[in-house]
Amino acid sequence: MARNLVIVESPAKARTLLKILGSNYSLKASLGHIRDLPRSELGVDVENGFVPRYVVPKAKSKIVNELKRAVKSASTVYLATDPDREGEAIAWHLAEVTKTDRKPYRRVVFHEITSEAVKQAFQHPRSIDMQLVNAQQARRILDRLVGYKLSPLLWKKVRRGLSAGRVQSAAVKIVVDREREIQAFVPVEYWNIEAELTKREDKASFRAVLIGLMDGARMDIPNEQEASRLKQELEKASYRVYQVGTKKASRQPAPPFITSTLQQEAWRKLRFTAKQTMAIAQQLYEGLPVGGEGSVGLITYMRTDSTRVAWPAIAEARDYIGKKYGAKYLPPRARVFRGTVRGAQEAHEAIRPTRIPREPALIKKYLTASQYRLYDLIWKRMVASQMAAAVYDNTTVDIEAKCRENDYLLRATSSINVFPGFVILYLESKDEADEEEKKGALPPLKKNEALKLLEIYMEQRFTQPPPRFTEATLVKMLEQWGIGRPSTYAPILSTIQDRDYVTKVRGYFQPTELGVLVNDLLNEHFGDIVDIQFTAGMEDELDDIVKKNRNWASVVQDFYAPFDKDLANAFERVERVKMPVELTDELCPQCGKPLAIKLGRYGKFLACSGYPECKYTQSYQVKTGVKCPECGHELVERMSKKKRIFYGCSSYPECQFATFYRPLPDPCPKCGGLLTQYMGRYARCTKCKYRGKLEGEQ
Repeated sequence: MARNLVIVESPAKARTLLKILGSNYSLKASLGHIRDLPRSELGVDVENGFVPRYVVPKAKSKIVNELKRAVKSASTVYLATDPDREGEAIAWHLAEVTKTDRKPYRRVVFHEITSEAVKQAFQHPRSIDMQLVNAQQARRILDRLVGYKLSPLLWKKVRRGLSAGRVQSAAVKIVVDREREIQAFVPVEYWNIEAELTKREDKASFRAVLIGLMDGARMDIPNEQEASRLKQELEKASYRVYQVGTKKASRQPAPPFITSTLQQEAWRKLRFTAKQTMAIAQQLYEGLPVGGEGSVGLITYMRTDSTRVAWPAIAEARDYIGKKYGAKYLPPRARVFRGTVRGAQEAHEAIRPTRIPREPALIKKYLTASQYRLYDLIWKRMVASQMAAAVYDNTTVDIEAKCRENDYLLRATSSINVFPGFVILYLESKDEADEEEKKGALPPLKKNEALKLLEIYMEQRFTQPPPRFTEATLVKMLEQWGIGRPSTYAPILSTIQDRDYVTKVRGYFQPTELGVLVNDLLNEHFGDIVDIQFTAGMEDELDDIVKKNRNWASVVQDFYAPFDKDLANAFERVERVKMPVELTDELCPQCGKPLAIKLGRYGKFLACSGYPECKYTQSYQVKTGVKCPECGHELVERMSKKKRIFYGCSSYPECQFATFYRPLPDPCPKCGGLLTQYMGRYARCTKCKYRGKLEGEQ
């Protein structure tokens, strides 16, 4: 008897669904897209409504033939691809390629691979949503037009092999603009003055910061001379408590994860890249074998911009909290989070565990280390989101320093957690440290109470430039501007690095010379391509294809007409751009000319400046000044074929010592071995088990 056929993208998802659906269904995996625009040509008829020409890649022909045979012997075909535009487009392509006469196709959508969700979806199948397909199709065609039309220009004017993307170009501009802000930044000197004070009958001391004058006027301390003058004056002052204020403040938990916040927090807490995070989350969503349960989906769909949570999941979380932590950790009403992301699809759900009782510790032995750490992060964030607020006593003490000529205002603050609430389980990380949260308790102080001065401290400081972007902050910026959508954040970050337009140094993105050059060329002649607001506006227009039934071809036409005109002008007017030649102090061993730094497929390398007469090349080495722990030669920075920075011995291949962690100049305080920088803020020894915090590191 013919069985129902279910087509999904991956074998893992197929195994999990088969366990739920049973023997009346057969499962097949398409392994992603089965057809696309041709690689060797544009594949879009720009003269006739931008009609695309799709082809089945040679590598997918065997899979397509298997799917066609399976469709012929099936009673009904269910397309169970992912619940977003990309998944809808894959479902449509599957139907177009495998369809036969009078064979019924049904689309099923679920946001978690659990028995309840899957069976509910199969009870309410629908037809393919062509507006979702058209929105994805418009995005694909726009990206193809930009990529295939701009690449020949870059090949002709810069160098062969370059390419440009519609959304990726805007992301590169963000990084380039930030780098130029940093380069143009002029530090301004200022001084900070603190007084260490104590109650006269108490030995415990605390510090208060100089704010300004008692009449409310604030003070600038621009140089050491002014700081020294104030220090001398304050050393002769008498001190008293002017006023004391304490307020209770509540801190609410963060909502469950959406794609962007998951990528940000996974970078902050786990140092996972956006690409790595999404790959692991995909595994957790599609299902993993968990003991006697078999293959089960552990989290809901991970490409989402909605913070909505289904009521059964909320009820399950609240029940868990009440039993585990007690009634005081449970707010009187369930929290409902409203999405604030531009263009959020509220039909989606937040990223959460499919079952709250499935605690991370209970399934740890069935997961890899990375799977466990990400699942633990998602689980804690979801449970914490339904817990009671944390409560703090925030105290502010204003102190009067009475001097002969002026009366100065100093201020001491403290923030004490009096009820942990959700913080007992989970606390969201921040990109920048909050100094206020680090301040501990103050001694009990009363108004007009006299204080004794112990010492005046003055510290020189400088204003700081805006920080470079990390994985977390760049994803946050893309989300804030509305550039891309949940499914595109990770590919954007990967693409701009793969094209050598941006590189990552110690976790921070920096533009390469090539990236700056291409960005400036595009900015001059294709302002819309790299303009952040324009790119965000295009995302809104793509959304309107779904929300307002806009014609997808008209959206493409509105973009293409001015772009094509700019392209023609650029080919006529733009002169060839020469990459700047960066000479080194090293001389070519074959001809004696200086070696130049070049950029190749696997990053930088050294080549003779006399090319093409002399074709000598050698690897490019960034010296660290740290000796190899095995042979004593210097360790140098290298780049792997996957474009990941590592550190290896300069005498390679004779010595093959290598580490992915940046070597530090100071030896291990315990064994004298090599110290390396770990997780940005810590040092760890490659020889013994020593771990320590780095002082002064970002």
